[in-house]
Amino acid sequence: MTDVLIIGAGPAGSAAAIHLARAGWSVTVVDRRHFPRPKPCSEYMSPQASRLLEEMGVLAEVERAGAAQLAGMVIRSPNGGLIRGVFAGAHRWRGHRDRGLSLQRTLLDPILLGAARRAGAHVAEGAPVQDITLDPSGRASGVIVGEADGRTTTVRARLVIGADGLRSVVARRLGLTRSARFPRRIALVTHYAGIAGVGDLGEMHVERDGYLGIASVGNGLANVAVVIPASRASELSAGRERFLERWIAARPQLRDRFAGASRATPVRATGPFASRAKRAWAPGAALVGDAADFFDPFTGEGIYSALRGAELLAETASVALERPGIVRGAALYPYRRARRRAFAGKWAVERLIGYGMLVPRLFDRAVARLERRGLAHTLIGVTGDFVPAREVLNPSFIARMLV
Repeated sequence: MTDVLIIGAGPAGSAAAIHLARAGWSVTVVDRRHFPRPKPCSEYMSPQASRLLEEMGVLAEVERAGAAQLAGMVIRSPNGGLIRGVFAGAHRWRGHRDRGLSLQRTLLDPILLGAARRAGAHVAEGAPVQDITLDPSGRASGVIVGEADGRTTTVRARLVIGADGLRSVVARRLGLTRSARFPRRIALVTHYAGIAGVGDLGEMHVERDGYLGIASVGNGLANVAVVIPASRASELSAGRERFLERWIAARPQLRDRFAGASRATPVRATGPFASRAKRAWAPGAALVGDAADFFDPFTGEGIYSALRGAELLAETASVALERPGIVRGAALYPYRRARRRAFAGKWAVERLIGYGMLVPRLFDRAVARLERRGLAHTLIGVTGDFVPAREVLNPSFIARMLV
């Protein structure tokens, strides 16, 4: 029996393990993969994520690993309009740092997992979870883990945390999954070396049939992600690499920059997105990171939300675990309130941008006005997690952006 069993050793799972192990609880982390392992992801961390990394004691290690320093973002609309926003340009507000970070997941995840081990968590890699066990009252009470020799082991826990991504076994087994029908997108993610013009601004190139993101991840590489409607998934049958290369080659402003570049990692797919759990908790269990919510990668919220969500969950779980036995559902309700306070505004901004991209003429208009009226720094500051979302979600800002 362990106090907390965490499924998934990515940023959400490792961060939850760090906080809960430091609080004195016995923590076990299981993951079906061995680390380091590749993970399709934007690999971007907002300026405010640096606070979370520093509090976990890993910020310096992340920087020593070669993380790129990102000053802001540039967004290109379908008609070629540009906005440039820098984090330090939102003068009324300051983040923990004036720059974001970006680092390959093959480097970031082992750093976080190592910190979880040092905090006292027991980690089992190559341990796929086959099912969630329930007690007679229907509360999650542990997991069934597959062994390399085909046998299974049951691990009991007072609290099961699902940090296992978009297709979370915890969410599915407990009936918490809910996917939106619209918009549904998938991403193709890889790394390139030698792309011309990559600097300290992340880039988003919005087209009528999707968008492409480019950002340095340090060590001479750039993360490249093409996000397209899930309805086009059948076109990938001829090969992900070929699809991505043809998509880039069809855009003159991108084709020339990639002419001398070389792809450094395989093209991996992830999605569909637009997934949010009905609730992020159930009796004896909780969800964190992408398992709880993931709408679209455009604003690069994934890693920050994983780290911040883990911090919030640990605060609630530490109180709930004071009472003996399996954690009651009612004891996890504060986690719901904390998530809404922390993320509700950003969820609204994500959806405002995500749905706006579906109407190219509207998106073109918004980009033109954001740049001309000096609003870009505010919007980019919101995506950097230090400018409050209310600075964008108000009639005055929206009117200036669209009228």
